[in-house]
This record gives sequence, structure tokens and C-alpha cells, in this order.
Amino acid sequence: MPRNRWLFVLSALGLLLGMSGAWYFARRPPPEPPAFRPTENPYPHGLFANGIIESAQSSGENVSIYPDVAGRVVAVRVSEGETVTAGTPLVEIDPSVQAATVEQLEASAAAECTVLDELRHQPRPEALAVAAAAVDAARAQLKVADDQATKRVDTAALDARALSRDVVDSARDARAVAAAALAAAERQYELVRAGAWQFDIAAEEKRCVAARQQARAARSLLERFVVRATVDGVVLAIAAPVGGYVSPTGTYDTYTQAATPVVVMSRGRDALAVRVFVDEILLSRLPDPNHIVAQMQVRGTLVRIPLRFVRTSPYVVPKVELSDNRAEQVDLRVLPVLFAFDPPPRATLYPGQLVDVYIGTR
Repeated sequence: MPRNRWLFVLSALGLLLGMSGAWYFARRPPPEPPAFRPTENPYPHGLFANGIIESAQSSGENVSIYPDVAGRVVAVRVSEGETVTAGTPLVEIDPSVQAATVEQLEASAAAECTVLDELRHQPRPEALAVAAAAVDAARAQLKVADDQATKRVDTAALDARALSRDVVDSARDARAVAAAALAAAERQYELVRAGAWQFDIAAEEKRCVAARQQARAARSLLERFVVRATVDGVVLAIAAPVGGYVSPTGTYDTYTQAATPVVVMSRGRDALAVRVFVDEILLSRLPDPNHIVAQMQVRGTLVRIPLRFVRTSPYVVPKVELSDNRAEQVDLRVLPVLFAFDPPPRATLYPGQLVDVYIGTR
């Protein structure tokens, strides 16, 4: 009898434990509160679109800076987040080859201009003296030939048998040759005294100007080996490490596997804008520009910021991936719409940040 009692007690206890366990494991814990309030459309018939924060400027986009030349980066003069003015050196590219080319072209230009100065300073006193001496020598030769010819002609006139006719003719020919030589020497003297020909000077002037312009163009290109800021603003990103290669198409980004700008700048962080991409299938529902109202919500926060409509783009563009891959993945195009806003004091906002934008009508 006591044994049966204990079996009954143990059975009742097991049943009680089983029911308690079933109740405990079957109950549902209360849901955890959300980390942030889910996104809600504040407008009854508003449109939803994705947006990206950019610097507020006339183009609405950040300033992408590309070098005009290609080469290896030897120095980076600024850091990301630094505020600079237009003309500040940002990145320096190895200029050794171009610097040697500039020196060669400047030396060639100097040589051409020296030849021009030489032509302008003609005649040289030394050359004029040589030409005058040649005239004196030719005049003396003519006098000698004339004296000999006169003597032989007079002798033949006195006695025809004293000299042969050939000797007399040779003396006359020698006098004629000496006279021609004197005329040539006098003309050569006049040519030397006249200096350089005006057409030679004009041609050399053109060659001097062309050489100088070529050297100036080479030096101007040498200055392009320093990439400078094109606007006053903040340096957002630098994709040109020292030792890396850059070109007018940008530099290769190993993460996106695409060409990216060497430097990206903005007008500043005090005034920001949002570029919104509205799907083409929703364009018919886009409100009139005079009645557009919009606000954005920063993802992961409760921050909602009112937006001011600026303008719509006049061109519908293909929708692309955020990785900057230009291969269109779907048959869809979007219309860029630009809004401006004033950043709240304690909001963490950066150009390039993605936000949710809601567009409604007044």
C-alpha cells in the first residue's frame, strides 16, 4: 500500500512538471522595441525615392578633379577633410621627362632668336672690311692688267712684228677679266653692306616666335603636373596614393574596379543638397514644381529634414548601380530632382550619404 502511494505521488509530480514545462516553453516573449522608427510616408499620396547627399552648388554635384597628364604620383599635398582655396596644390605627378623637354625646347628657342639677332645686326664690321679689301684687290688687279694691255697694244702699234697677235689678245682679255672681277667685288661689297635680306629676317622671326610658343606650351604642360583645386571648398576624397598611377581618366579603384576621380571636392558642409532619382514610371505623379514639398529621413535615425525644391534635370538618365557600374541592369530610367536643405546642428551628414526622400504636394 505505501508503495502504491509513492507511485501515485511521483506520477502526479511528473504530470505537474510536464504541464509547467509545456507552459514555460510555449509562452511567447514580448517583442523587442525597434532600434528606430520605421520609415513612413508623411504625405497621403507622396512619392518615395532614393537620394544622395551632395554639396550645394549650381551643378548640384560634387567637383570631380582629373589630371590633364598621366604619370606616377610623387606627393600628396592635402588631406581628406581639409578646407582649401582655388589653386591650392593637391597632388604632384612626376615631371622629370617633361622638365627635360622644356629645357630642350627653351634652348632651341634661344638659338633661333640668337640667329634672328645676328641677321638684324648685319653687316658685321669685319665682313664689310673683308668685302672692301676684296674691292681694293680687284681694282689693283685691273690696274696691272690695264697697264700690261696698254703696253702690249702700244708696242704692237709701233712694230707689228715685235709681239704676236696672240700676246696682244691675251693682254686685252686679261684686262676684261680684271674689270669683270672688280665689278663683282663691288657688287659683293654692296650686298654685304646692305645686311640681311628682309625676307630672311621675316622667316627667322617666325621661327623664333614658333620656338618660343612651343617652349611656352611645354612649360604650361609642365605646370599641369601639379593638380590644383578648381574651387574653394573641402577635400572629400583623394584616390591618388604616393607611388600610384593616375591619368586623365582618373585612377583605378580596387574596390569598385572602375576609374574614379583623383580628387573629389565640395563647396563646403554648411550648405548641402540632395539629388533624388525618381523612377520614370512615377513621373506622371510628380507634383507641379510650384507646389512640391519634400522631406528626407536619414537612414538608421529618427532625423527628418524638410527640403527646398531647386530644379529638375531636363534629361532622364539610366538607372545605375551604386557601385558606379555603368552597365544598366534593368530596363528603367530615372529623373534627377535636386533639393536643398539646411543641416541640423546635431545631425551627422556627409556628401555621398544615401537617404530616403518623400515628395508630396501642398
